[in-house]
Amino acid sequence: MASSILSSACSCVDFRSWRKLRSRMLECGVSWKRRRPIFANDFKIGKKLYLGMDFGTSGARYSLIDGEGNIHAEGKREYPLYMKEEKMDWIQSWKDTLFLLLDDVPVSLREVVASIAIDGTSATTIIIDSRSEEPLSRAFLYNESCPDALPLVKSIAPAKHTVCSGSSTLCKLVSWWNSYPSSKESAVLLHQADWLLWLLHGKLGVSDYNNALKVGYDPQMDSYPPWLLSQPYSHLLPSVQDPGTKIGCMKEDIRTQFGYPKDCLVCTGTTDSIAAFLAARATQPGKAVTSLGSTLAIKLLSSRRVEDARFGVYSHRLDDKWLVGGASNTGGAVLRHLFTDEQLEKLSEQINPFEISPLDYYPLQAVGERFPVADPKMEPRLHPRPESDVEYLHGILESIARIEAKGYKLLKDLGATPVEEVITSGGGSKNQKWIKIRERVLGLPVCKADQTEAAYGAALLAMKGACENATSD
Repeated sequence: MASSILSSACSCVDFRSWRKLRSRMLECGVSWKRRRPIFANDFKIGKKLYLGMDFGTSGARYSLIDGEGNIHAEGKREYPLYMKEEKMDWIQSWKDTLFLLLDDVPVSLREVVASIAIDGTSATTIIIDSRSEEPLSRAFLYNESCPDALPLVKSIAPAKHTVCSGSSTLCKLVSWWNSYPSSKESAVLLHQADWLLWLLHGKLGVSDYNNALKVGYDPQMDSYPPWLLSQPYSHLLPSVQDPGTKIGCMKEDIRTQFGYPKDCLVCTGTTDSIAAFLAARATQPGKAVTSLGSTLAIKLLSSRRVEDARFGVYSHRLDDKWLVGGASNTGGAVLRHLFTDEQLEKLSEQINPFEISPLDYYPLQAVGERFPVADPKMEPRLHPRPESDVEYLHGILESIARIEAKGYKLLKDLGATPVEEVITSGGGSKNQKWIKIRERVLGLPVCKADQTEAAYGAALLAMKGACENATSD
């Protein structure tokens, strides 16, 4: 994949044109057709492979593809549970998971991996000391709100800006800045994907357009805005490149430990929902992708840019169009808290998706919502619970579908292109009864994406970086 997967000097996700994208993909041997998994004994000598990793909310996955988009290997890992000072040590857990995934790639295929890219959860923030290379605090998670910083952020940012939400990266940075007692001179802010990639390439302080959006990066101007650069903490901001851009080669100690080639490139990543959108390959305005993972994230390809922090709505640029959306805290994490995977499967089979559930819930795992309502104090609503587990699950699935419908209606009301079709990715896309419920609630055609995993989208970015590098050479 050539430079157009995500390649413009003035956008977060900017395809110069879909025609150019297609032609350049074809030049690199990339097909848009659905592909079957390819195994090691099918692999032809001389081909290169591209590795993508998705670090989601509940676990991580990898996808290894060739230049035609065929999957050669894939796998997943749950995050190991480490505690530090009575709190979850996410930083150590993510680091160990990264190396576990590198080791999960079949040994016979590692030597032909040309590049790697990683996506992470949006607004998950890590602050590092550039001298010691140690974290200066615990990780700030994607859904964590910092209301203490919100008044200050609102006082410096334009009204309704994406950063004017308590869960934005900028609010997390300001909250840390105001509470950290020691010198901040050598501090560097990294997003989750940035930090994981840094472990592989060793160049501290590099990010991508997508992850940098919620810290205040302006995708239209291709720079941090003056109101942000004038702040005392602006030196913490990472440099920004297109997603899928070569940063450097994999560090020698890591590649030799795991058996990757010396010219294996490490490329800038993206957020998990953007990676899922790339994997689904929705290409026309009105096409949308709902990612049903631990949380619910929607992305709609629109002719107009829409931003409104009051509702958790923001836009990434996509050529002369915009990828508009938001992410709710509802989703699969609530379902897995209440039911086992086996229960979900068996109970779902008994649901009549054409029957309207009278139950009205707002399924959240904890207090706080981001989209389509930005309310850090919103309480979960999962009662009353009927005696029948089938009815209870039906009510929850339908309630999540109503939240999804409210999200798409909100985007339309704010001026985005009306949604015409919804493509579904993530673990929830496997539930056919849920798809039927959502079709009824949304009043739109809903289908499962050919590729449902964000790791596949990250692998496409890795391919883009490798092809771009080969072209420049």
